Amino acid sequence: MSIPGLFQRTAARLQTMKSPTARRLRLTLFCDFDGPLVDVSERYYGTYQAALQYTQQIYAQQGIPIPLKYLGKDQFWQMKRQRVSDIEIAMQSGLQEEQIAFFLDHVRTIVNDESLLHLDKMQGGVNWSLALLHSYGVKLVLVTLREEQQVRKMLDQYGLKRLFSGIYGSDDRHTAYVNNVDVKTALLKEAIAEQGELSDQWLMVGDTEADIIAAKNMNIPAIAVTCGIRDTAYLETYQPDHYCSDLLSVAHFLAERYGHSPKPQGHHYCLSSILT
Repeated sequence: MSIPGLFQRTAARLQTMKSPTARRLRLTLFCDFDGPLVDVSERYYGTYQAALQYTQQIYAQQGIPIPLKYLGKDQFWQMKRQRVSDIEIAMQSGLQEEQIAFFLDHVRTIVNDESLLHLDKMQGGVNWSLALLHSYGVKLVLVTLREEQQVRKMLDQYGLKRLFSGIYGSDDRHTAYVNNVDVKTALLKEAIAEQGELSDQWLMVGDTEADIIAAKNMNIPAIAVTCGIRDTAYLETYQPDHYCSDLLSVAHFLAERYGHSPKPQGHHYCLSSILT
């Protein structure tokens, strides 16, 4: 399809949803930050490189040379998405024994440091995705393990904070990296209590097992997006209710399934068709 045709089709879809006869979706969508909205792959890879270099330097000062084997970005990110342990990643990079513990400790120390946050970027099509969800009448609430002030700052930079009815994040910058399920469940519970309109159906969208488990703990459907830090094969082991490639495909899925069709049964896969 040509670019003009693509935008004509999209504009027509938006116009339909905005028309007086369009059905408003009675949905509250609790959405994770890293993964659905933000691509963290450059920051995680930059953290990996910086921590390896620092480990090598510190041991060199002690007269212990470390012949490092840096993984390429694609290999590193594939391993992260497949949930390969950080210990295995460290071993494949040339570290041994206590060097691994030193490396991992430094990774946890710097991964959410202000000096590396600039490597994060919004996923492609996020602005359009959020606009579509708003045009459908979906209430958006952010529930994230990221430090809340970091999230608010980034949303301000992109002019997106106004689109969310609530933002629920951690007060500890280290929580996101360890992907704490209990903290995620507690945040989701708080968000539902304060933002979950009783007239709406509630759903959770995220890219990790913490999102899926938290949704199951709160008895709401979980939509797993596969554009983040876990791949489809790994997410399948946690049995989310639906799979989507990204937030834009989530918007399309919600419009098609909840706007015009009966409630979904079983698993559902959806792919973005425009502006990915």
